[in-house]
Amino acid sequence: MATAALDPTDYPLGLDASVVVRMIEMMSIPAAVVEVGGGTVTASATNKAFRRGGFGIVNGRARLLSALAERIEAFLASGERQSAFAHAHGEAIDCRFFEVTLSRSSPMVRNRCVVMLVDQTAQHLSERSLRREMKTDALTGLPNREGFGDLIEQAMACARRHAVLVVDLHRFGQLNACMGSLVGDELLITVARRIKGALRARDTLGRIGGDEFGILMAIDDQAEEAQVLAARIQRALAAPFRLTDYEISVEGAVGIAYGFEGDDDAEEMIRHAQFAVKRAKQSGRSEIYQPAAFTIARAQFAMETELRHAVEGRRLRLHYQPICDLGSGRIIKFEALARWRTEDGREISPTEFIPVAEESGLIVPLGRWAIQEAASTLAAWDAAAGGDCGVRMAVNLSAIQLQRDAVVSVIEAALTAAGLNGDRFTLELTESVMVSDPDRIAGTMLALKGLGTTLALDDFGTGYSNLAYLQKLPIDILKIDRSFVAGMLADRDKIAIVRAILSLAQALGMRTTAEGIESIELGQTLAALGCNYGQGYVYARPLDGAAAWSMLADRNA
Repeated sequence: MATAALDPTDYPLGLDASVVVRMIEMMSIPAAVVEVGGGTVTASATNKAFRRGGFGIVNGRARLLSALAERIEAFLASGERQSAFAHAHGEAIDCRFFEVTLSRSSPMVRNRCVVMLVDQTAQHLSERSLRREMKTDALTGLPNREGFGDLIEQAMACARRHAVLVVDLHRFGQLNACMGSLVGDELLITVARRIKGALRARDTLGRIGGDEFGILMAIDDQAEEAQVLAARIQRALAAPFRLTDYEISVEGAVGIAYGFEGDDDAEEMIRHAQFAVKRAKQSGRSEIYQPAAFTIARAQFAMETELRHAVEGRRLRLHYQPICDLGSGRIIKFEALARWRTEDGREISPTEFIPVAEESGLIVPLGRWAIQEAASTLAAWDAAAGGDCGVRMAVNLSAIQLQRDAVVSVIEAALTAAGLNGDRFTLELTESVMVSDPDRIAGTMLALKGLGTTLALDDFGTGYSNLAYLQKLPIDILKIDRSFVAGMLADRDKIAIVRAILSLAQALGMRTTAEGIESIELGQTLAALGCNYGQGYVYARPLDGAAAWSMLADRNA
């Protein structure tokens, strides 16, 4: 190719144009000497690699150089001697990717430079393929969580109304464990096909977890479109799945989160839909993410952290509510109740922190502390009385505590440390303990009875009342829930329920305690009906240790 006349003073060491041409010809990468003039960029000289690269030089001009014209002009107008940048050239199908280097011998050269090209197309395509693989689920070929998040971000960037649905499969873990991972994989692939068949053409499906699928859908008119799609997905999953020799029903819970203009966090939107799935598992229907519920859940996690520190620092305390004999009015025991005041002085209700403790597992150390504290307090009262102070201590045992802790050993150690006999302790359990593992719980209860303790079934009538288990378990006392006792005098149905519970207890040889007594008349009525003990504000609210001892000394003197 012919070269234009070059000014030798443009090149270092006095090199003339022919030398420059020979220099770029020796390069193994595409290179060209370009000139800028009259608003155009022309190639004064090119090497063999440039010409073989197919850059389409016509009349001294190349399409690639034309595309770089603005960058070349900006470079020549600057004071730089060298500049490098990435450039994509061509259409989407045959696009090529280059690292472009512009170079000149001196900033004084304003109309001429050398362009060198390093083809990085193969590297770029490999990286793009790797990124695609990293964002694709290997089993189903669907976008994985990261890829699905990218799709949500694209929808957010376009400011389109959209919704994310998360589908969580029921019983998948059980099926995977029993039938093997190959069957589990087969199920996931089949589920993906069914869900995809329920989607519209513009909806996108991804696998965002082990047995979780995500759907990104555009909202055309009404937000209810997401609920319609959720119902369609659930119908698609309703038919049994044929896996090897089995036909198995695997339903899915669906949670929905809506995205709106201004959203900028795809991961948070997925979490919102997953939070709605958790509620859907409990309700049995598709659920929409509610910010208030999410705020409450976050507050519970914050409470868990604070409660953990309080338990570890033994900053909780016990209050004691008297339980009286309805016939004589004497106090026969105190129920130990946990109380929590935070470091900033807030009183947290047990109805708030006990469920958090149970869900987080903190109920185990909290329960151990309560047992030890209650035993220590009762021993102190005995010491103040110069012997047996005449009352027992009632302590609540959680179903979680019974499942996860060696409760028998804990209570035995607490009694031994306090110098108390087992008959000084009443252990209160709820009906839910009979649901989880009745045979194991029955063994634990028999072991507790072996220590001499008394066992009471708390909140009777509000939970899982299996009379067969009630007959088999070593229960000594039924506690009638306050919901039946409060307002009983004005409600015949409640009176009938209380009579039935009292008759059942009498038939099984059990004693009874009525909770929530708030008037003398109510206590007298319960006594007349045959109830043994009473507990409620008419006798006293929960008291600290000193006040409880003072009341005991005055009342039972």
